[in-house]
Amino acid sequence: MVSFSRRIVRILEETGSVDLDVLLEASQVASKGERSVTQHLLDKEVIEEGDLLGILADRLNVPPIDLDRVTPSDDAKEAVSAELARKTRCLPLSKIGDQLTVAVSNPFDVVHHDDLRIQTGCELRLALSLDHRIGPAIDRLYGGADTEKMAAFLADVDGISTDIPKIEQETEVVDVSSLGEGEEAPVVKIVNHIIYQAVKTKASDIHVEPFEKRVRVRYRVDGALLEGPEPPKTMQNAVISRLKIMSQLDIAERRKPQDGKFQVRAEGRTIDFRVSTLPTVHGEKVVMRILDSSNLALSLDTLGFEEKALKDFRDAIASPYGMILVTGPTGSGKTTTLYSAVKEIFDDEANFVTVEDPVEYQMDRINQVQVNPKGGLTFSAALRSILRQDPDVVMLGEIRDRETIDIAIKAALTGHLVLSTLHTNDAASTISRMMDMGVDPFMVASATLLVSAQRLIRRLCKHCKKPFEAPEDRLLQVGFTKEEISAGIELMQPKGCSRCSQGYAGRFALLETLPMSESIKRMVVAGRSAVDIRRQALENGMVSLRRAALNNAIRGKTSIEEVLRVTMGEMD
Repeated sequence: MVSFSRRIVRILEETGSVDLDVLLEASQVASKGERSVTQHLLDKEVIEEGDLLGILADRLNVPPIDLDRVTPSDDAKEAVSAELARKTRCLPLSKIGDQLTVAVSNPFDVVHHDDLRIQTGCELRLALSLDHRIGPAIDRLYGGADTEKMAAFLADVDGISTDIPKIEQETEVVDVSSLGEGEEAPVVKIVNHIIYQAVKTKASDIHVEPFEKRVRVRYRVDGALLEGPEPPKTMQNAVISRLKIMSQLDIAERRKPQDGKFQVRAEGRTIDFRVSTLPTVHGEKVVMRILDSSNLALSLDTLGFEEKALKDFRDAIASPYGMILVTGPTGSGKTTTLYSAVKEIFDDEANFVTVEDPVEYQMDRINQVQVNPKGGLTFSAALRSILRQDPDVVMLGEIRDRETIDIAIKAALTGHLVLSTLHTNDAASTISRMMDMGVDPFMVASATLLVSAQRLIRRLCKHCKKPFEAPEDRLLQVGFTKEEISAGIELMQPKGCSRCSQGYAGRFALLETLPMSESIKRMVVAGRSAVDIRRQALENGMVSLRRAALNNAIRGKTSIEEVLRVTMGEMD
């Protein structure tokens, strides 16, 4: 996809409005994030602002607007909050009925325009301005950005308190004047607000990202990063320091990454946060992983698996020994699946041990080990020690190296049930991955009970989803059969409402299971390729990730857009 900056450069090159060497220089400056193409050209005084706006408006077929000569209407201002205007970079100009006219600098910014359309309920008419004009015009309309942001963040945030020890003033080495001392300090309210918003939206992660002129806060909700209200840039150091204090990190150390954790009490429950800092050119970025056990449904029945996959998985975990692997990218729900499996087969008369990095959720009556590589407690070292502890079931958070998988396979072959994860794309390639790590094919075939691949896919909001129609050739291309199309497929798509905003509400899991049948074992021992093994597994009845996703699209649980996003490159 061509970026908007490149579109501008191409237009000015085609019209001969600016010399090519100046355009290349402007493009390089923009790619570094120093300033936009248009701002660079105006700073260089190689073109007049009015001429530049006119050329772009003509070629983009969007009417130009001089923001110094217009006064936005009260109706337009009431329709768009200051927060929404700043988030979408759209200045409301006028509103007639359900038609809202807004000034934009990028008419191709579909994501933000859709967001504005959904949240206002209006159809948009676009007028073109230059990017350096939009921000100041929004500030003139609503008031200074920092004042507005501070007021928003200092609203009362009830029901949240942090379970951390009081930090003595002398330990706050940097910018202590910004931190304040009491619980009424502005920075405390700002941080509490950021955390509380994450809890309310059931986010899995919070990103606090410093840039040259702003501090962006984003929440990962249902796998997508969504922008939240931004704290004032002037509060950046105070906010970062507050988070580091809560996490028991060294606030004086800004040049190295750090990891920490803290707990908050919100809405009557305790929630764990894992914190990671990363130095960037504009300050430290902070990412917080949220571990809320109240959101964890530890039941295989609630994960959303297809009937065939669920049966395969249950058959495997019912075995007294052998190895079961769940594969997929980070954030695909593998750990939750393993926890659910352990919970289902838990028996007080057996010895259950887990090795994790980190221990995400504590489970009653199960021995959980946190790895500590710096202290010498790696996955392989922990697993070796556990095997001397008379275990029955071992859950290994991840297999990362040859040594760990060798020990895991030996454990599986000597009477232990081993459950673990690998990072591969599909079930069949997991077998090839083990052999690539140096494991003998015969050992793979003998020890493995089942390999599976997993993804998380967003669930359509039941309150606002709407019908979706697509031509037959498109449906065939996606993977639907002619029989399914002839029978009539009722597909749905996201819309967006006050309950969900994005058209989706929650996620469920897709699982592709490959049991180690006799035919598959023979192929593994013979060293056959992942493609051949996958083909045989499909003949044996394996339901692929793409087919599982399509089945759920037919049921109206998800959209074709999600099917393609989550199972990209996956075809039967």
